[in-house]
Amino acid sequence: MVRDMTVWAAQYSDWWLGLSLGFAAVVILVVVVGVILTIASRIADSAHAATAALPLVRDQTNALQDVARVNESAISILRSTRAARKALTGS
Repeated sequence: MVRDMTVWAAQYSDWWLGLSLGFAAVVILVVVVGVILTIASRIADSAHAATAALPLVRDQTNALQDVARVNESAISILRSTRAARKALTGS
């Protein structure tokens, strides 16, 4: 019986080691979750800034849609001037 108690005591005498390792694991987990939340907050701030800039980008790209119309007008004017030159010079 005493021998059994000695074995039992030897097995469970380092309970503080397990408790310390568990505490360390929890601390590491809390730090990792904190870092993840901080990064998520930065991403959210960037998303809000990007959303705020969207109207400006849309206004700037709407002007690009007019480029095709301007090009068509320029080609039409060029063809008309070539036709006028040809009519005036006869060549």
